[in-house]
Amino acid sequence: MSVKKLCLKIITPAQVKVEEFVDMVIMRCIDGDMGILPGHDALSTALDLGILRIINDGNERKIAVYGGLAAVRDNILIILTHDAEWPGDIDRARAEVDRENAERRLQERTDDIEIQHDQILLRRALVQIEVSSYTYDDDSESVD
Repeated sequence: MSVKKLCLKIITPAQVKVEEFVDMVIMRCIDGDMGILPGHDALSTALDLGILRIINDGNERKIAVYGGLAAVRDNILIILTHDAEWPGDIDRARAEVDRENAERRLQERTDDIEIQHDQILLRRALVQIEVSSYTYDDDSESVD
């Protein structure tokens, strides 16, 4: 018997952001993208700052995820993250300003730590800008 859906839970310190059954999740890990399908073997991995893609019934939704841990076991994918934002959660104008500021500071910086900090801020702004360009449709099948 094949497993039909994967239970996805995205949890931040503030709330349970997502709790639903899905067909597939593609997440940004520290060593590249990883796809998780129903019936996936148990694993745990560190997440990078990036876009998490949720595929369900032929539709794809995107959510910005800012690092954390992911664990798969018994057909449940739990993602513990610092923060996660749907397109509607993102202030695109603010993200554009953050991108411009980070790019400007990167041109001026000489200290490695400051450069790394600004690179992270730039990556976060770019993820926010990309995710904010998608529409959010909450036709998900909730987990009860």
